[in-house]
Amino acid sequence: MPALLRPRALCPGDLVAVTAPAGPLEADGRPLLARGTAVLEELGFRVRVCPSVAEGRTRWWAAARPAEQAAEFNALLRDPEVRAVVAHSGGQAVTGWLDLLDLDAVRADPKPVLGCSDVSQLLLALHARTGLVGVHSDMVTYGFGGAWSERFAGGPGEDGARRALREAYTRVLTEPVAPGPLPALSPWQCWRDGRARGRLVGGLLNRLVALQATPYALPARCFDGAVLFWEEVDRPLSAVWSDLHALRLSGVLDRIAAMAVGTPLRVGAGDAAEPALREVVLDVLGDRPLPVLAGLDVGHAGPNLPLPLGVEAELDATARTLTLAAPAVS
Repeated sequence: MPALLRPRALCPGDLVAVTAPAGPLEADGRPLLARGTAVLEELGFRVRVCPSVAEGRTRWWAAARPAEQAAEFNALLRDPEVRAVVAHSGGQAVTGWLDLLDLDAVRADPKPVLGCSDVSQLLLALHARTGLVGVHSDMVTYGFGGAWSERFAGGPGEDGARRALREAYTRVLTEPVAPGPLPALSPWQCWRDGRARGRLVGGLLNRLVALQATPYALPARCFDGAVLFWEEVDRPLSAVWSDLHALRLSGVLDRIAAMAVGTPLRVGAGDAAEPALREVVLDVLGDRPLPVLAGLDVGHAGPNLPLPLGVEAELDATARTLTLAAPAVS
């Protein structure tokens, strides 16, 4: 496993590029994209929307052919003016061009890459191969532009929650110090008591499991003492159970120090005969004495907390807290 590669801290006025590493811009996405870029500008950055995010740019379920997506992404990595790269949305395409990544460009000029869903596979692959601290976060169109608008619609306490989330992103991306406690935007749950400290690793569960079958897999030692976080969307509980058992069989669950479960979206059929997600998770963990914090603000329902891969975090399931204990940027 390469040494941790922290990107340079962003500064006010830095250029952030919005690209489409996975799915295209849908017909109804333009207003959300505009709102999302406004959030990035609100955070103090200049924004460039790349050609792959144009309406009508599509190939099957992707924004372009794999070689075209890789070419645009690699060009952003090589462009010294671009100081961060943010995915506009997720989708189904990242696996098709992982082998085209310019890893030398990442090492030469490490910069934050942000996203979730399918893009979490890109973050994990970059982390595995270069040590880059990518940030599992909201994406521009359906995150900053969608979930933020829906969640922070002006109800009681929403102004404070939005401010806390903005401050969390600012600390993670612009301050070379430990960002500290992350805000709970919704009630977190303790599924198993305990406290642990370790490096953050995780993302969309099915993408993590799929990545482990490729040459871009995270080395086993990456999970040693780690805080494993994951979320899932649009899958039956049986599939979640199977994926967690795949991690068990590969030894991952014997290596980690704690687990953080995000907020699932449309997971399980809702049949009264089905177990709850909590039962599924604890069933797979068995008697492993791992603290489990659940309901974390991570997932497709959004908004997402910024979780920097490879950065030390302290999870206290009993107190229902998650604290970033080391810098994400240098």
